[in-house]
Amino acid sequence: MTRTFMHRRHILQAIAASSLIGAMACAPTWAHDDAYLDTVKAPHGGQLRMAGPVHLELVLSKTPVEAKDKPIEVYVTDHAGKTQATAGASGTITILYGKTKVTATLKPDGDNKLIAQASYASTPDIKAIVSVTMAGQPAQQARFTPMRP
Repeated sequence: MTRTFMHRRHILQAIAASSLIGAMACAPTWAHDDAYLDTVKAPHGGQLRMAGPVHLELVLSKTPVEAKDKPIEVYVTDHAGKTQATAGASGTITILYGKTKVTATLKPDGDNKLIAQASYASTPDIKAIVSVTMAGQPAQQARFTPMRP
């Protein structure tokens, strides 16, 4: 092999390596963003959001519309939709609508579900912040607009 050929080969290898490193650095942008998740039909009829290594599906009661004690369910799956055990998990949910703020503690209930009860109104402007700590993992947080069409 000639010296020129070897030099070109090293340049091509360097370009290929830098392209790979650049692609890996951009990997988080390939993650499931909210716009994508809004196009996915959630298994339990809720809204999906990504929270670190998991997806959270928030299911709030849509009726009655007025503020009453209602159930809250959060389902946990991995990015492929495989259920993630919630034994040993904990969490909180903060619900915001109008000038009202409601906070509830989420507790494990079944294979991949966390539940709570809280008094909230099912208004179109309702927002929620869910923080979940899976057993042995750091806390992850996601923001929801569950009544948005």
